[in-house]
Amino acid sequence: MDRFQPVILGGDIGAYALARELHEAFGVRSLLVTAHNPRAIQDSAILERHEFVHADEDSPLANELIRLAKQHYQAHPNVPLLLLANTDWRIDALSKHRDALERYYAMPMPHRHTIARVMNKEGFEAIARTVGMQVPATLYQDFSNADSPDWAPEPLPDEMSFPIVAKPADSSKYEHLQFAGRQKVYRIDDADELNQLWMTLRDAGFTDTFLAQQLIPGDDTAMYSVTAYVDQHRHVTMICSAQVLLEEHHPAMLGNPCAMITTPIPELLEPAKRFLESIDYHGFANFDVKRDPRTGEFYFLEVNPRIGRNSYYCVGAGINPMEVMVADVFDGAELPEQVAARESLYTIIPWLLLRKYIVDKALRSRVRRLIFTTKVVNPLRNPHDSALRRRKHRIGTEIGLAKRFREYYPKPTSTGF
Repeated sequence: MDRFQPVILGGDIGAYALARELHEAFGVRSLLVTAHNPRAIQDSAILERHEFVHADEDSPLANELIRLAKQHYQAHPNVPLLLLANTDWRIDALSKHRDALERYYAMPMPHRHTIARVMNKEGFEAIARTVGMQVPATLYQDFSNADSPDWAPEPLPDEMSFPIVAKPADSSKYEHLQFAGRQKVYRIDDADELNQLWMTLRDAGFTDTFLAQQLIPGDDTAMYSVTAYVDQHRHVTMICSAQVLLEEHHPAMLGNPCAMITTPIPELLEPAKRFLESIDYHGFANFDVKRDPRTGEFYFLEVNPRIGRNSYYCVGAGINPMEVMVADVFDGAELPEQVAARESLYTIIPWLLLRKYIVDKALRSRVRRLIFTTKVVNPLRNPHDSALRRRKHRIGTEIGLAKRFREYYPKPTSTGF
């Protein structure tokens, strides 16, 4: 009998990665609760899908999770449940119903007040500056009274200049907002373009905060990722960093890495640890960082209170994050800090596509060396889940990615836009 039963919300590549990590570490099959049946999880041998058409509504989702838990404990009273989510909206939804859900599930995630504090970019910036992190100059545009006739957006401060990047201060408040031309992140080149965005958001009914942030130059390879786990004693017990090689460029997916090289970078790991241990935090965290090619300085852009879609890069770097989390949640172990130090290539796209976008010769040679020495991981290339239909789904995913790059980012640019 299994030691525990994982329940994962969602069915994208990130959800599949969590199921694979749990299966590789403990041999368990996860239950994935989804409204849809995306290619990433179809016909998988390592998970079971539970279809719930209201999985994108927080109260119905919470009620369904409680119903599933009661059903589970009737059949398996001694097998505890583990509940995981890996998008901002789902983390926020679970935090709203935490008191009810924690009666049935282990939930290794920060409490609601901490989630609200770090998911909001303004709150993140305040903590980041306190612990010595560099953050870009930012304007926070408040839309809470945007329906008022006398509302007007704030002008950019003098220290900021175009081009800038615009994005929601709390992506969970933006995730379900739909309007023509919607993007995850916007590049803005002049004042007219910025004002048009503000008016579009107002007319779409957005009522939270959007930020305008100084654009740090550099293409996708100037981006970095840090993933960490903080145990119930508020100590970082796992931390891993990677340099991004290529991000997705579909407007709805912009900024999601699809290829990275794992490598320990002390200038990132140490401030990330200081940040997490300075606040009331428990669970996974994922930082987005960008290096200014002009100065070599790292700018921390945000932290997500979840492990991130690309968590399998931690496995490539030498640590299965689920092992660290389970040791904390179910065993109560106080593990020493582990730094994932193995160099590997993480990718969800084939090399023939990736090499087109790596213009730096040294970096391209480094990637080629990792491929030739088979130091490559892809969460969807799973030898324990390799039935013919699974291989067809993976190939279909890769073809879909190639089509999106051809349409939205046909050739590399110096800024990644």
